[in-house]
Amino acid sequence: MIASIATLGFKTRKLVAGIGYAFRMFLTLTGAIVRVIRRPRLITDQIHFIGNHSVLLITVAGLFVGFVLGLQGYYILNKYGSEQALGTLVALALLRELGPVITALLYAGRAGTSLTAEIGLMKAGEQLTAMDMMAVNPVHRVLAPRFWAGIISMPILAALFSAVGILGGYIVGVVLIGVDEGAFWSQMQSNVDIWLDIGNGMVKSLVFGFAVTFLALFQGYEANPTPEGVSIATTRTVVYSSLLVLWLDFLMTALMFN
Repeated sequence: MIASIATLGFKTRKLVAGIGYAFRMFLTLTGAIVRVIRRPRLITDQIHFIGNHSVLLITVAGLFVGFVLGLQGYYILNKYGSEQALGTLVALALLRELGPVITALLYAGRAGTSLTAEIGLMKAGEQLTAMDMMAVNPVHRVLAPRFWAGIISMPILAALFSAVGILGGYIVGVVLIGVDEGAFWSQMQSNVDIWLDIGNGMVKSLVFGFAVTFLALFQGYEANPTPEGVSIATTRTVVYSSLLVLWLDFLMTALMFN
């Protein structure tokens, strides 16, 4: 009985210490924005690595999601004689929910895992230790540029996903099925609010960028310096990021659209 209580106390203490350590690192990365701005080349290189290499995946996924929304939305609205509102349905679904959420999930699977693996391999190869020995803070030099590059890239990728998805809905609904083109765009323009819908969607994607990028970097930085440790950290990045994105999406949706 005493041993079980001691084990529970040790695990609880370890969990609280880990949360505190992660929070301190988050504050360090957030406060490093001044140092990073002084060397913008570091951010631009990482934006190219994180964002530009994810564009093809995001655009293809957004196009097919738009196809599905256009098709399923038409079938549902046609039952009630409201197929002219297809543009509104596609735009609101993408801008409010599917755009930020699916982009974050794809971002975690593509860019998040690569960040974790890269940092984990740098740790396994003792490159981070070598920087520390040369009085170069690896958090400021390696992690901070990637952190802010991910935050910048996420809203842009989410906006691109939503735009291509709306185009996909237009192709299916207007070009293939025959919904009136004027009604498609006019209904969308009159019912989509720039602050309530587009603005809240961008806020969501920005929060997801903070959460997923930090989690990916933290998992790589704290990974065991072995091939097995790096693979476990990469798997954790995908699982934890997916669950965190879905939880944050529910929380922000409840606050934004109360």
